[in-house]
Amino acid sequence: MKKLIAFSVFILSFILVIPATAQDNGEFKIARVQYGGGGDWYSSPSALTNLVRYTKEQVPIRINERYDDVQIGSRDIFNYPFLFITGHGNITLNDTEMDNLRRYLENGGFLMVDDDYGMDQYVRPLLKRVFPDEEFFELPANHPIYNIVYDFPEGRPPKVHEHDGKPPQAFGVYRNGRMVILYTYESNPSDGWAYDEHDNPAQITQAALRFGLNVLVYAMTHP
Repeated sequence: MKKLIAFSVFILSFILVIPATAQDNGEFKIARVQYGGGGDWYSSPSALTNLVRYTKEQVPIRINERYDDVQIGSRDIFNYPFLFITGHGNITLNDTEMDNLRRYLENGGFLMVDDDYGMDQYVRPLLKRVFPDEEFFELPANHPIYNIVYDFPEGRPPKVHEHDGKPPQAFGVYRNGRMVILYTYESNPSDGWAYDEHDNPAQITQAALRFGLNVLVYAMTHP
């Protein structure tokens, strides 16, 4: 509780300096990415809305509960400081889309990719193409993603669905000293956020929502 109160004071002061391009009437905006390749980019449509609603209940963040769907090659992505990708299958980006995403990330944007199972073989080489000279690394246990509001003492994301027994992992890509991409593998927190679509145990749902809150708060406070 003390940590939440202290964080609330901090975030209230921080919101005052969020760039205008990241806001709609003073609200932080998020978007889900439509991508090519045949994967179901539209998976778990209630996930982001539920996560944002939960986040607003826990901390005083002005964030729009309505998310938009955007094309990665469109300039519209620059209106959203937080982009989200999920799905089960293939994902492809052409050179124009790749260049646009690179510019977005280099200019303050943040991308979270959540493997809903079946994306990994496509996501890793794609993310490497975004910044070929940057390392793709597993987040250490003391990374702020695991403790910025809620603590995850094991230093890993929650395991929402047991697909093949592998441990959940979170990977990051840094650019110019800032983490610009977060990739969750064998974790699938977005299925936990979509609690009205999936029959998960209550403790799993709570862990997924808390982890997602941490991610949103991290993205907002590390522009």
